[in-house]
Amino acid sequence: MTKVLVLGAGKIGVSIAQVLAESGDYRVTLGEGMPDSPAAGGLGGVEHTVLDVNDAGALGRALGRVEVVISALPYFLNVGVAEAAKASRVHYFDLTEDVHVARRVLALAEGADTVFVPQCGLAPGFISIVANHLMRGFDQPEDVRLRVGALPQFPDNVLKYNLTWSTEGLINEYCNTCEAIHDGGRRELLPLEGLEHFSLDGVDYEAFNTSGGIGTLCDTLDGRVRNLNYKTVRYPGHRDMIRMLVRDLKLCDRRDIFKDLIEHGIPVTRQDVVLIFVAVTGRRDGLLTQENYVKKIYGDARGSGPSAIQATTAAGICAMVDLHRAGKLPATGFVRQEDTDLDDFIANRFGRVYA
Repeated sequence: MTKVLVLGAGKIGVSIAQVLAESGDYRVTLGEGMPDSPAAGGLGGVEHTVLDVNDAGALGRALGRVEVVISALPYFLNVGVAEAAKASRVHYFDLTEDVHVARRVLALAEGADTVFVPQCGLAPGFISIVANHLMRGFDQPEDVRLRVGALPQFPDNVLKYNLTWSTEGLINEYCNTCEAIHDGGRRELLPLEGLEHFSLDGVDYEAFNTSGGIGTLCDTLDGRVRNLNYKTVRYPGHRDMIRMLVRDLKLCDRRDIFKDLIEHGIPVTRQDVVLIFVAVTGRRDGLLTQENYVKKIYGDARGSGPSAIQATTAAGICAMVDLHRAGKLPATGFVRQEDTDLDDFIANRFGRVYA
């Protein structure tokens, strides 16, 4: 059995630990910061340990007992974990949406004899695998548009939104600059701009620039496409409300207050839907052609099972760990999500959530 340490006992970390343990091929330890965490007694087949990741000695000892570490921690803790993983020669996987953290992990992967796979999950993560897969069907790909949203099935507040994942990650999306390729050149775009509207299955949505979801695609596709951009999907009106908080009240400069407002004012839900929309336009046999990938994945409508964002995020990182274990990813160094074959991913026992 492969020994895995999952760091972070939030909604996503618990889901990852449970999925891996239930497969029977992984011996999972869930590392959490508090001994009285709600996760401590709720998972069968998972060992629990209280671990302060800021304690280098304790983290090193914990890594010395495993082969793989998965970080489901807030993004700002990931660099320290990645450094410890390199020192302990442990394979490293994370969910970070933060661009600067991913670049630090890339630097750490240089010369490593283990693998470093950041940005696993949905977006960044699966969305890049889909985009690269669609591009292979074109003689000359030109434009790539990525759209992803994790939305409540039953919105009933003014924001038309419920919390479904990391608050720190959500604030990063709304506050940090966004990478893109525009007219053949690398660009940094402002978050919350580029508003567009579309309908799918009779439901109206809006989409706008947010940070992080594009992963490493700007590096991979630089010089290969004319336009590449990523936008988050919400119900109409959400962007304007968030822009009021971010721009008019300047809450990006006071992120602790922003986080407190969100976590105390917006309820959590498991009754969500993940919407994935990827469109690639380019030349095929001389004709300008467009190919789309569209999917909706629903959480448990009864509210007792995993949410859609829990299921898709856990599936994304568990599939990457499993593909590496099966020899279908590079054995060492930095691995970009788009290096993964979509057919291999969907065929994987964990990746089937997306099928």
